[in-house]
Amino acid sequence: MTTMVAQRIIIVTFFTLLLLQHLTFATATALCQFSFLDGNTLYNYTLSSPIRNFPHGILSEDGFYKVAVNDTTLWFQLCDGMIFNHDPPICADCWDCGGPKHCGMKCNALVANNVGGYHVCTAIGRGPKIDVDIIDKKNPHTGVIVKMSNSGPKYNCSLAVSVLCNLNGVQGPQALERLGACDYVTELKHPSGCAIIINVHGGGWGWFGTLLIIVLCLFCCISLGWYSLPIFLPRDSWYRYYP
Repeated sequence: MTTMVAQRIIIVTFFTLLLLQHLTFATATALCQFSFLDGNTLYNYTLSSPIRNFPHGILSEDGFYKVAVNDTTLWFQLCDGMIFNHDPPICADCWDCGGPKHCGMKCNALVANNVGGYHVCTAIGRGPKIDVDIIDKKNPHTGVIVKMSNSGPKYNCSLAVSVLCNLNGVQGPQALERLGACDYVTELKHPSGCAIIINVHGGGWGWFGTLLIIVLCLFCCISLGWYSLPIFLPRDSWYRYYP
């Protein structure tokens, strides 16, 4: 009988963990997603989601975006790491972004500066941390800005890419600006920078009410599964678990 009780507890625990894992996974995969509430209007930006004519969303189908200005060249990919099937970076030093044989394959953004005839590369975007924010809160239709960073041995570098809303197609980065020692700014135009607009009514509880209902349902399921165990046990065994 003890085995039956243990089995039922394991089943309840399994489904609880499965639901919690599903909720955690849904939050962890929300990369490059951003929502901005302006009064009763909700602006949703899902940069990495497929849209018409762009199955990979904002991600470059080449595996990277590239812009070169004077003696500086920048490679980057939004919402994912870079992939080079052609035209890989050639750097004198690329240890913080894949090494000489896989330069550019271990970071989100890489900049090369010509120093004494050699291209010295520095990773300026690395890791899964990507921040998304609205460009202009007074005009949310403008687009969003994607920020990434990397803490190196010499400098703390960063890259800010403004993704401007453009329903007519893609216009890659044309300019590159350097701010400070290792902070860079550029922009591109893409349909993924256009928000999905939802009218929100202020009478309900919104997402908080939905979350509260999920928590209450989960609690009720666990409680029901626990307190219903004596029903399936013989009467003479009740006192064994409920003195």
